[in-house]
Amino acid sequence: MPGIGRKSAQRLAIFILKSKDGYADKLVDAIVSIKANTTFCKKCHNISEHEECNICSDPKRDASKICVVEDIVDVMAIEGSREYRGLYHVLGGVISPLGGVSAGDLKITSLMERISFENISEVLLALNLSTEGEATMIYLSQMLHDKNVEVTPHSPRRTTGLSPGVCGPDDYWQGYRCPVEDMKIIEQYYWC
Repeated sequence: MPGIGRKSAQRLAIFILKSKDGYADKLVDAIVSIKANTTFCKKCHNISEHEECNICSDPKRDASKICVVEDIVDVMAIEGSREYRGLYHVLGGVISPLGGVSAGDLKITSLMERISFENISEVLLALNLSTEGEATMIYLSQMLHDKNVEVTPHSPRRTTGLSPGVCGPDDYWQGYRCPVEDMKIIEQYYWC
């Protein structure tokens, strides 16, 4: 399992062995239930118990904004801030030629469909600033260039060395609107 090394696995195994009768059975039942009853949202590809996740089906969310993230854990982290109120789109990875991941392997087609058919005015690209993440943001920016949406890349200040006070909410950087409140929230997740 990701994130569980040899020592952690040993501690978990010993904990289960020392637990009261029935604990292991309840744990197995819970894991089986989660696997059987959890699916992926048909719109954003987040995890869900229904056809649409709680975020996509929430009428209080700002349906004009989509925050594009690499993985489900990114949605969970940003939601933990309780500040961002838009929608999400989980790509399921980033473009990585060395890893054998191409744009066709990601959920980019469904993102473009959402932008074409939903009333989206802004796309926040909140991918990690790794080489692969930046390549994916460049690719998405090119794909979104002809769409009638505002594209906000993840913190251009970080990649150019601009100090945080340089861009105001009405300023632009290389053709993109500089990040404002939504990107500050997302930035907290990636840079704390």
